[in-house]
Amino acid sequence: MSEQTLSTPEEERSSTGHTNLGWALVLICVAQLMVVLDATIANIALPYIGIDLNISQANLTWIVTGYALAFGGLLLLGGRLGDLFGRRRIFALGLVVFAVASLLGGIATNEGLLLGARALQGLGAALASPAALALITTTFPAGPQRNRAMAMYATMSGVGAAIGLILGGWLTGLDSIFGADISGWRMTFLINVPIGIGAAILAYFVIEESEASDGTLDVPGAITGTLGLLGIVFGLSRAGEADYGWDHWQTIASLVAGAGLLALFIVIESRAAHPLLPIRILTNRTRAVSFLAMMIAPAAMFAMFYFLSLFIQQVMGYSPLQAGFAFLPFSFGIVIGAGLASNFAGKVDPRYLAGIGTLLATFSLFMFSRISIDDSPAGVLKALAAGDTAGTGVNYWASIFPYIVIMAIGMGLVFVPMTLTAVHHVADEDSGIGSGVLNTMQQVGGALGLATLSTVGLHFFNNRSAEVSGQLAQGLTQAGIDPSATIPGANISFLEGAIFQASFTESATAGFFVGGFMMLAASLLIWTLLNVKHEELATDGPSGVHVG
Repeated sequence: MSEQTLSTPEEERSSTGHTNLGWALVLICVAQLMVVLDATIANIALPYIGIDLNISQANLTWIVTGYALAFGGLLLLGGRLGDLFGRRRIFALGLVVFAVASLLGGIATNEGLLLGARALQGLGAALASPAALALITTTFPAGPQRNRAMAMYATMSGVGAAIGLILGGWLTGLDSIFGADISGWRMTFLINVPIGIGAAILAYFVIEESEASDGTLDVPGAITGTLGLLGIVFGLSRAGEADYGWDHWQTIASLVAGAGLLALFIVIESRAAHPLLPIRILTNRTRAVSFLAMMIAPAAMFAMFYFLSLFIQQVMGYSPLQAGFAFLPFSFGIVIGAGLASNFAGKVDPRYLAGIGTLLATFSLFMFSRISIDDSPAGVLKALAAGDTAGTGVNYWASIFPYIVIMAIGMGLVFVPMTLTAVHHVADEDSGIGSGVLNTMQQVGGALGLATLSTVGLHFFNNRSAEVSGQLAQGLTQAGIDPSATIPGANISFLEGAIFQASFTESATAGFFVGGFMMLAASLLIWTLLNVKHEELATDGPSGVHVG
């Protein structure tokens, strides 16, 4: 097949009056920013949501993992729906579902409704996100133009996480909105409503509809895959809780059921006429390695945002807005990293770009794991008396800022080449599934990673709490403070606050340490198994077909 034959449809698409490539890319990136942003926007608000809706520390992680799990578990279904019924149509539908779910989350009055809204947000994101990436791969021709589009898309994926923390911090810190008595954390959800509806309407004016393809929906695959992942994440979460643990029947039953359902999912996919996850997508080694690396690396990044956002607020005493701005360097860093990766993508093999990026991120996570505070009873009581701002011994500019920047640059170097290699040489009819698998790996990896690392963190938290609780109760009493008295402005006692102050740092640093090894594993995969050349990324067509 000649280059002219392959490039003509793309030239026709880019020259049509209906499809404005510039505005289409802006709209797709705004939608992707909103979807990714919501994976982290609630992180800053977690302490306030927990107080307002009376959600336990263990269950707070479900506000993050519930979204990521629904997002990742249903992404393959969303990708196939886009292939079957038109990507613009599914893209717009996903945005509307996301907006409605955000409205429900913003008005939630209890834990159940909020977690249900987060799951529904995940469904909307699962419909919109793979359609967005597929629209890029089928609209922009391979080479510099697609590299730039992918760089913008990948940048939104990374920047969205940091912007979510900043925007979440600003909104959470607002006591009232427009004179109304509305909790600030609720606006972290409500802000999505006009953006989602507006983007869905604009999609019909700036994006051309794709041709629908023949096939059927693999409903059994969607059910077994999603429930299997839910079982694994639920079991891992239960394992870290003091009231359950690894030997509790709920933990064991969830893990066994999850593993069994995932095994059944693989069997169904290998036999289905129109599988949700075609095995041919995974038979290409470049794609398989890219998918696996993009499952492990974001898992560690998700955990970094979760633990660090709580540490900065609840141990260092930062306000929500201060905590949000503490992550601002991540936005600049990932733009720098993505820009470097985009510029060098046509000159340097992706192994070197992504390999260096993962090593930088690994270094940052290990440095985060070295954060320490004065967690002696005297030090904790001093910090508690000063509003959690004294006695920690942690300096933001020395202990946090440098490693946020280094990690951001590293992740920018990872996202661009891994996105290009993950969807490279995927047949046009499978582009929705190919991008769906990529996003699935990121979101499922994030959910599994956060569940695993929060289990590790809870283990260290519980052990440290048991170790210091008696000493802290005695210290509070000697200082003339009733251990059971409630801290002003909070719904926890002085003893609970002191225990948290002493225990959470050990919990977070353990999570960072294990996350560092996860990132290192992704780096080893990339260095040893990803051997695609940069020249191949400038070709188009399905796997095995080279242009020219």
